[in-house]
Amino acid sequence: MFILQYMSGFGNEHVSEDPRCPGALPEGQNNPQVCPYGLYAEQLSGSAFTCPRPTNKRSWLYRILPSVCHKPFKPLEEGHLTHDWDEIEPDPNQLRWKPFEIPKAPQNKMDFVSGLHTLCGAGEPRGRNGIAVHIFVCNTSMIDRCLYNSDGDFLIVPQQGKLLITTEFGKMLVEPNEICVIQQGMRFSVEVFGETRGYILEVYGAHFELPDLGPIGANGLANPRDFLVPVAWYEDRQVPGGYTVISKYQGKLFAAQQDHSPYNVVAWHGNYTPYKYHLEKFMVINAVAFDHADPSIFTVLTAKTTRAGVALADFVIFPPRWGVANNTFRPPYYHRNCMSEFMGLIKGHYEAKEEGFQPGGGSLHSMMTPHGPDADCFEKASKAKLEPERVADGTMAFMFESSLSLAVTKWGLQTSNRLDKNYYKCWEPLKSHFNPKCK
Repeated sequence: MFILQYMSGFGNEHVSEDPRCPGALPEGQNNPQVCPYGLYAEQLSGSAFTCPRPTNKRSWLYRILPSVCHKPFKPLEEGHLTHDWDEIEPDPNQLRWKPFEIPKAPQNKMDFVSGLHTLCGAGEPRGRNGIAVHIFVCNTSMIDRCLYNSDGDFLIVPQQGKLLITTEFGKMLVEPNEICVIQQGMRFSVEVFGETRGYILEVYGAHFELPDLGPIGANGLANPRDFLVPVAWYEDRQVPGGYTVISKYQGKLFAAQQDHSPYNVVAWHGNYTPYKYHLEKFMVINAVAFDHADPSIFTVLTAKTTRAGVALADFVIFPPRWGVANNTFRPPYYHRNCMSEFMGLIKGHYEAKEEGFQPGGGSLHSMMTPHGPDADCFEKASKAKLEPERVADGTMAFMFESSLSLAVTKWGLQTSNRLDKNYYKCWEPLKSHFNPKCK
C-alpha cells in the first residue's frame, strides 16, 4: 500500500535529506550562521552531553520552524494512562487477560493517544527509573495532532492492523510481526486502517540496545543491519484550525496548540532516531543436544540497568524454530523467577498454553510467582516421541521481562473486564506421578 524507503543499521550515524531540497544539510558543521533554504537548526539530545561516545545519542534537525513555536501546554485528560502504581492493592497471582476489546467506530472513535491503557508498571518517570506496559486499541487515525514522550522510550508491538507512523525523521509502516521504537522526545502521529490493537513497553531512564552476544560470537540474534530507519520527509503545511502537540510528561498528558505541522524537518543527521525491525529477521539459537538454554537467547532488545547483566527491561520473542533436544521435556519448564514476565501473543498458539492464551491478550507472572505449562501440555510433552520437530510455526509470542516488581493498574484488574479469573484452573489437573519403587 505504501512504498517507503529506509536506511539500515542499529545506532548508526545516518544522514538524510528530502530529495525535494537537495543540499539541505549544512556541509562541515552542525549550526551555521545561515542554514541552507533558510532552515532552522535544532538538536535533539537523547543522552547527557557528556556521556561516553558509545552511549552519546543526538541528532540535528533542519526544519522550517523550530519546535519551540507553540502556545503554552495545558493539562489534557489522560484517560486510562497512568503511573500510579498504588491505586489498587498488589496481586501476586498468575494473571491472564482475554484479548483486549477494540472500540467500534463511529460510535466510539478512538485514536492511538486516546486508546492508550496502562496495564502494569513500576518506578516513576521523575526519578528516571522504571517501566510501564500499555495496551493500545484504536479505530481512527490521529488527525492534526501528534504525541511525544518526555518520560522515556516507546517500544510498540502491533498485534492487529497496520500503523503508518509519521515522525520528525520520516515515515514508517509497521505491521503485525514488526516492532518499532520511538525514542524519548520524538514527535509522532499514528494513522490506522481499521480496528487496531497492540502492546507498548515504555522504559524510563534508559534506551534500548542490542544485547551483548558473549560466547555466541560476532553474529546472531537480531542483526544490526536489519533495523530500519526512516528517510527525511517534510510537509510545509499551515493548520489554521490549530495543530495539537501532546506531551507525555511525568506520567500525565499536556496539549499545546500551534498553527503548522510539526513534520517540517527537511533534513537531519545523527544517531538518535526512530527505527523498526521485522521479527522474522531474528536469527534463532537453540539447544541441539539436551535440556534448555535460558530464554535470554531470544532477546531482541534490552534496556540495561547499572548492574551488570540485570535488565530494566528485555524484549524477548519465541519465534518458529526446530526442537531437537534428546531426553528433554521440551516445552518451557516450571519456573519461579526474580524477574517479572509479561507475555503477549501476536499470532498463533503459544506452545505451553494452546488454550486460553489468545492473540491480543496477555499474561503476567510476577516476581517469584510460579508458572509453567498447563496440565494438558505437560502430559502430551511427557509422552511425546522425541523426534526433530518444528516448534511455534505460524506463531509469534513475546515477553516484556523486567527486574522491577510490577504493579497492575485498576484498569488491568477491574475496569478492562478482560481478566481471566479461571486462569489458575489450567494447572489444577496436574497430578502426582511419584512412585518410590520406580526410579
